[in-house]
Amino acid sequence: MFATRKKLVIFGVLILLTIIFSFSCSRKRKTRRGIEIYPQRGTIAIEFRETGTVNPRNRLEIKPQLAGRLEEILVSEGQKVKKGEILAWMSSTDRAALLDVARSKGPQEYQKWQDVYKPTPIISPIDGFIIARNKEPGQSVNVGDVILVIADELIVEAQIDETDLRYIKIGQKVKLQLDAYPGEQTTGVVEHIAYEADTVNNVVIYLVKIRPDRVLPYFRAGMTATIEVIASKKDNALLIPSEAIIEKNNKKFVLVKQKNSRPEMREINIGITNGKQTEIVSGISDNDILVSPVSSNNQNRTPSTQTSQRLRGGLPGIGSR
Repeated sequence: MFATRKKLVIFGVLILLTIIFSFSCSRKRKTRRGIEIYPQRGTIAIEFRETGTVNPRNRLEIKPQLAGRLEEILVSEGQKVKKGEILAWMSSTDRAALLDVARSKGPQEYQKWQDVYKPTPIISPIDGFIIARNKEPGQSVNVGDVILVIADELIVEAQIDETDLRYIKIGQKVKLQLDAYPGEQTTGVVEHIAYEADTVNNVVIYLVKIRPDRVLPYFRAGMTATIEVIASKKDNALLIPSEAIIEKNNKKFVLVKQKNSRPEMREINIGITNGKQTEIVSGISDNDILVSPVSSNNQNRTPSTQTSQRLRGGLPGIGSR
């Protein structure tokens, strides 16, 4: 009885080991075969980011032409104004002193001198809007004091590294997003690239001006903006997952499925990559079926995570921002 039970236990263990071995072999065969990959045609683009600042295109400080006292300011911050519009009234130092004396003699005397000695208008030199109001009525001002600041329109200015400048062109479309409003995005157009360089922290940079297609209501001078620039774009490109690429001896290969035989290791030439997908320039066709590399070859392929890290640093010549 005991011997029979012992045989049953041994038999059961053998069956269990057989099942585990078969399952393990089947998993290995699946891994060795890999996953079939079908190249596809599509659009691929590489973008990099720059940091810019919202600034007025023309920033004009409105200053009095003579010393005196502000009598009335007719505009407030954010208000639109027209060229030639009166922004404020002021009295010269002599008029202010004369009116103060006349006021002490009564309303009639005060009104008389107001009519005789007219105040001086402060006039807007351009069409635009008020971005700063630095003085209030009743305050004394000198010739150098800034009463108001006017801007004609707000644009985004970015300092672009000289190595990135080749990817920036006049008329190029870019995406804009303010750091203060991360959920809101608009577009803009590159309208000017500086001809003279500047050096910041031993890096040669060029000032690039971008005109927003639509100035959002919450745009304010001094805000930080993120600019997304398309460095390269290809339409109808032959694309495969970056994970399918094997790298050996500074060359790139893929495994091409063969009928009734093991996959063929075939050399390829690649174009641009966005980390997840890579453009294939030559080496395979639309009709080829690829096989993903086996796990033992992980050290030879270029993982998408590594590619993504490189892309965050940019294309060759594109520094991260």
